[in-house]
Amino acid sequence: MHVPDGFINAPASAVTGVVAAGAIAVSLRGARRELDERTAPLAGLVAAFIFAVQMLNFPVAAGTSGHLLGGALAAILVGPCTGVLCVSVVLLMQGILFADGGLTALGVNITDMAIVTTVVGYAVFRGLVKVLPRKRRSVTVASFVAALVSVPAAAVAFTFLYAVGGTTDIAIGKVATAMIGVHVLIGIGEAAITALTVGAVVAVRPDLVYGARGLEQKLKLRVNGELVDVPPAPAPVAARTSRRALWITGLATSVVLAGFVSFYASSNPDGLEKVARDKGIDRNVEKHASADSPLADYGVKDVENARLSGGLAGVIGVGVTVVAGSTVFWAVRRRRTADVSPASTSAV
Repeated sequence: MHVPDGFINAPASAVTGVVAAGAIAVSLRGARRELDERTAPLAGLVAAFIFAVQMLNFPVAAGTSGHLLGGALAAILVGPCTGVLCVSVVLLMQGILFADGGLTALGVNITDMAIVTTVVGYAVFRGLVKVLPRKRRSVTVASFVAALVSVPAAAVAFTFLYAVGGTTDIAIGKVATAMIGVHVLIGIGEAAITALTVGAVVAVRPDLVYGARGLEQKLKLRVNGELVDVPPAPAPVAARTSRRALWITGLATSVVLAGFVSFYASSNPDGLEKVARDKGIDRNVEKHASADSPLADYGVKDVENARLSGGLAGVIGVGVTVVAGSTVFWAVRRRRTADVSPASTSAV
């Protein structure tokens, strides 16, 4: 789904750049409400995990592969605003360091992969958890469906952007049919990864999952013949593992996935690449501005061994992404602390 330079013309790319910048500004403000001292460290880890799993292309059908987009996953784990920032950090690192996704198309990619997937995925998730039983299993089920829907939604968004600013004269109906068809299949893989990840975190630290907040079954007492809610007990959630252990485990998992498992990922083109090649959308594709980067195409320059080169690039990517993401979310968290400091509230 990473759109390279040349697929979408300059005016449409500029407009999406403005949309992306506005969404990031709104998300920075919204993330202050979503992040606290417990969840802020998790947000940087989520960004690194998404980067790592995006390196794991899985086969779909007819010589096509797919990979995680991550918008629904991030929104459910750390909140929709923070989720937009997580995926945006990943896309920025991929575009600058690894020549994956065009730089002039960065606004297109953030709009499509960060904003659309996060908003659609979280909206579906919230709608489902309101009607499903208030249990942890419902969070996992809702995560699966939300992630499944978010991927074809991103394909629809790309089709719309192509209809507005595509640089090749291809019938929009053919583009829509091909994009949506293949990304429905990719969505199944996205859904499985998202549900497994959310389910694993909910099992050990449900209090850290943004989408699971407030889903406890409320106790009721009969008073004078009427059922009334019992005030929630202030007792903390029993955690099976500490936040530090969860963070270290998540980071180690990301390193293993990017540094070792990624070598066995499918080499088939992903959904957008396959459609672009088959339909001729890639006729005007441009050379990436970071094509000469030492880490371009997820390999370390001058390292001859393919396994070692790809593994090192993956580990470097995870490290850079977790540092960049953690820095952003630390700054957001610090700004929230300043906003609610005694000095800022003394006049209230």
